[in-house]
Amino acid sequence: MGTFQIEGGHQLEGEITPQGAKNEALQILCAVLLTPEEVIISNIPDIRDVNKLIEILGNLGVKIKKLEKGKYSFKSDELNLEYLESEQFKKEGSGLRGSIMIVGPLLARFGKGYIPRPGGDKIGRRRLDTHFQGFINLGAEFRYNKEERFYGVEAPEGLTGTYMLLDEASVTGTANIVMAAVLAKGTTTIYNAACEPYLQQLCRMLNSMGANISGVGSNLLVIEGVKELKGCEHRVLPDMIEIGSWIGLAAMTKSEITIKNVSWENLGIIPDTFRKLGITLERVGDDIFIPAHKNGYQIESYIDGSFMTIADAPWPGFTPDLLSIVLVVATQARGEVMVHQKMFESRLFFVDKLIDMGAKIILCDPHRATIIGHDFESTLKATTMVSPDIRAGISLLIAALGAKGTSTIHNIEQIDRGYENIDERLRAIGAKIVRKE
Repeated sequence: MGTFQIEGGHQLEGEITPQGAKNEALQILCAVLLTPEEVIISNIPDIRDVNKLIEILGNLGVKIKKLEKGKYSFKSDELNLEYLESEQFKKEGSGLRGSIMIVGPLLARFGKGYIPRPGGDKIGRRRLDTHFQGFINLGAEFRYNKEERFYGVEAPEGLTGTYMLLDEASVTGTANIVMAAVLAKGTTTIYNAACEPYLQQLCRMLNSMGANISGVGSNLLVIEGVKELKGCEHRVLPDMIEIGSWIGLAAMTKSEITIKNVSWENLGIIPDTFRKLGITLERVGDDIFIPAHKNGYQIESYIDGSFMTIADAPWPGFTPDLLSIVLVVATQARGEVMVHQKMFESRLFFVDKLIDMGAKIILCDPHRATIIGHDFESTLKATTMVSPDIRAGISLLIAALGAKGTSTIHNIEQIDRGYENIDERLRAIGAKIVRKE
């Protein structure tokens, strides 16, 4: 396993450009299975999870050409559906949670889709019921091999549109159901649909392929089924989670950083949430400029004087993927804040590493932590850590860059799953970080 050695305590400076959005790319890549025609996608991030999915698509028979960095051509005209029931697929699919989203397109186009129980981050229970209940609503039959932990849905006569109210606004669940419904007979109405920008991007891409989806951007989607879809070109948005990570990094290291081409209109309340922590960030065109916070930053309080709570929620609420960044940034703020992780029960369990570094954090329960900021009067101490998942990993990396001394982070493959060439990009703005295999 790989390791990062990070010498903290250095101010950084310069420009950094966010990669393409991981969570959008995983959806968009699965959508290429809906048409036999060529689909060209650009701004695909070069990260482990995305590359794993591209490999699975290739093994399924998708013809893939790399046109240039981050730009690929996909053609799904001669698929090998037998691969779906092979031992190879059971092994490869189980290592990537995003692989669940190949089921909807395959079910829609070929009347069957299979998937081993997928893996991913160890951040608590993440149900698949929403996905499969949606397929059942559309007329598919569900089966589950308990011994092999293998799921399947089949609809040899095709899918039929219907009304459904999702039990949760699952992003991947909504994406999967939408991709199944675009080729179903009749009208499908999905209420309590996820409406994240990445889901909006998927719907726009499908519409450009000939689908008929209305209500894009709301939690009520109406899909008129069509007989077939054609090819298209699509560009992936910049990754909002990476953008939030760089905002936190700039504040923790008192660095002057410009984040380029962030697609401001798709950031929602992310900028304002960081402003609640006292972080100054300015809009310059489509960039974010963060000045060096030489005098630190003050957490806001509510108008009645009580201290701030920052919680996650489905879009347009604050994304849960950035709560770990907020938590780390708050350790050096002036004031107190409670971080309330509502959507996943195990995502705050990395705080013991920050406490070891000297942070003042009270873990109230699996969902809530209270952070008492140091105001840079007492810097974090370097230590040795293990990255438990993508978002905790980047948070620990930011803590290490702001700490005094040299820290070591093991299991950095978790960070590589979501961040492209992160050590090279950080060194380009002055970070002292070394990768050791």
